[in-house]
Amino acid sequence: MRSGADPFSGLPVVVKNLLIINVIFYLLKLTSMVHFNGLDIDDLLALHYYSSPLFRPWQLVTHMFMHADFGHLFFNMLALFMLAPRLEYKWGSQRFLTFYMITGVGAAVLYSLVHVVEYQRVVEVLTSSEMATIRNNGYDILKGGQNYVKPNWASYNSLQYGYMLGASGAIYGVLLAFGMTFPDVELMFFPIFIPIKAKYFVAILGAIEVYGSIKANPDDNVAHIAHLGGMLVSYVLIRLWRGRGGGNQFGWDR
Repeated sequence: MRSGADPFSGLPVVVKNLLIINVIFYLLKLTSMVHFNGLDIDDLLALHYYSSPLFRPWQLVTHMFMHADFGHLFFNMLALFMLAPRLEYKWGSQRFLTFYMITGVGAAVLYSLVHVVEYQRVVEVLTSSEMATIRNNGYDILKGGQNYVKPNWASYNSLQYGYMLGASGAIYGVLLAFGMTFPDVELMFFPIFIPIKAKYFVAILGAIEVYGSIKANPDDNVAHIAHLGGMLVSYVLIRLWRGRGGGNQFGWDR
């Protein structure tokens, strides 16, 4: 490699900039450079439930560039690096960026809609006195008070002050798009280095996410619904584009 060579050479412009932006946001998080009114960067930019006092409209977009830890960032960016360039070269940068953003935001919206149902279930079993205590004491008692140990209070706390972050909704949209556009391309992913056609790989991942969302393991902090939401929005968006024409440009008649 020549001295000063661009390590991103060969990558299309949108994928390259998405990789850079995600890394920058992660470095900001590591260095704790972003604070405002006592809130850290996750409070500001990760996606909170719409009725939470920590919710801000921009979180529907900014959560896509936040990650919990290095492993979370690494595997999302690895998938983006491996799969997205081929889509961007085939579709064009503008269409790929549109696809990526709509898929990520759409996944967040569907995830939030599911939380509306969960929220109603929790509220229905709380007594009027418990709700009064929640409203009067809010964030402080729910984050650290003794009542937090009650299961219903814990569920309410999780919905109101928990958050979802990561590019996974958009990444799963990219995975589905790749499987639809290049179904017979063979892929190999860590830790099973066995070639598998993209269409089967996507089907397996989808089945895993369906199982994860149904099982609802309380110790599982993976947003399976957001992953499925990304795949659903991806499928609908591609079908809509297909209906408007475009022929084999998007690989639909394969």
